[in-house]
Amino acid sequence: MRRMSEAAIPVRKTRTGSWFGIAEARNGNREQLARTVIVVLVLATGATMLGSLAIGPIAIPVFDILPKIAARLFTQIEGAPAGVSLRDWVVVMDIRLPRVVLGALVGAALAVSGAVMQGLFRNPLADPGIVGVSAGAGLGAAAFIVLGNTVLGPVVAVLGIYAVPIAAFAGGLITTLLLYRIGTRGGITSVATLLLAGIALGALTGAMTGVLVYVADDQELRDLQFWGLGSLAGANWEKVLSAAPIIVLMLVSVPFLARGLNGLTLGEAAASHLGVRVQRLKNISILMVAAATGASVAVSGGIGFVGIVVPHLLRLTIGPDHRYLLPAAALLGAILLIAADTLSRTIVAPAELPIGIITAFAGAPFFLWILLRRRGLTGL
Repeated sequence: MRRMSEAAIPVRKTRTGSWFGIAEARNGNREQLARTVIVVLVLATGATMLGSLAIGPIAIPVFDILPKIAARLFTQIEGAPAGVSLRDWVVVMDIRLPRVVLGALVGAALAVSGAVMQGLFRNPLADPGIVGVSAGAGLGAAAFIVLGNTVLGPVVAVLGIYAVPIAAFAGGLITTLLLYRIGTRGGITSVATLLLAGIALGALTGAMTGVLVYVADDQELRDLQFWGLGSLAGANWEKVLSAAPIIVLMLVSVPFLARGLNGLTLGEAAASHLGVRVQRLKNISILMVAAATGASVAVSGGIGFVGIVVPHLLRLTIGPDHRYLLPAAALLGAILLIAADTLSRTIVAPAELPIGIITAFAGAPFFLWILLRRRGLTGL
């Protein structure tokens, strides 16, 4: 039997079908718009990072310092370069720059993870934080924070600074696999079952984390509170180095999933007919989401709603084509989290508001709007 072309596969027209149908993404104007948006986001990411470096209790002349930072990368000289005060140099290099870099990595990882999960489950409500993946990753991180000096000491000795990110990755992976197993039957994923299972698993992992909190000492409690509310306050170069390899590997690899995720929007049978190895795509996607979410939770705590807000805004703007959606999500996620972090450390200065509170204030109403919009479109 002659193979059908992708264009020959009928796409059912529904009132909500434009969300995950790829018909709009084939439009040349939409593709040009997507490229333009990505260029704008690249420029906006640079501007946001510069602004975050400059803004704070101490005003930093970033345009004077940045060239000297770039020059210093190629030397072995210690201390501040000529023409830069030691105070400004320490603030930029040891406090703000690692925080900005970590915020960009975490924001990109969470946004791309949300976009991949939504494409995999074919529903815009899927998000690592909402369905409990972040809670599972948090449990893994909490276990190593509390038990790293006792029961899990030998493992920490072997893994070093990667112990907590790997533990968070394992927790996120187990939770993701359980969610997919519970929410999918006969190749069809029920978003209602997925969300309910996420709530249940989130409650379970929260209870287990509560046990760890009960047995933790003062220092461990401070560490647990740090990632529980979500914050970049503890950012340093060690944390950047512990999370960066995992997140960067995910961000570099995930564009290769774009074709498969586009095919999956037509359904698993149609995607398979187009040559997409569906089960392999699912396995790789789940592994990447768990890795990126786990590494993010380990270094920044539970920051919610980035993974649902960013992909939704981009789909409304540039369409559902994952070739453009995934890189755009990485850029906008970085912008959003850096901006939220800058706000968190300035809005109540000299104190600092946990960044998870800011993203929740912005993301929760947005999530409710998505639910109400879908309810109005489907008539439920």
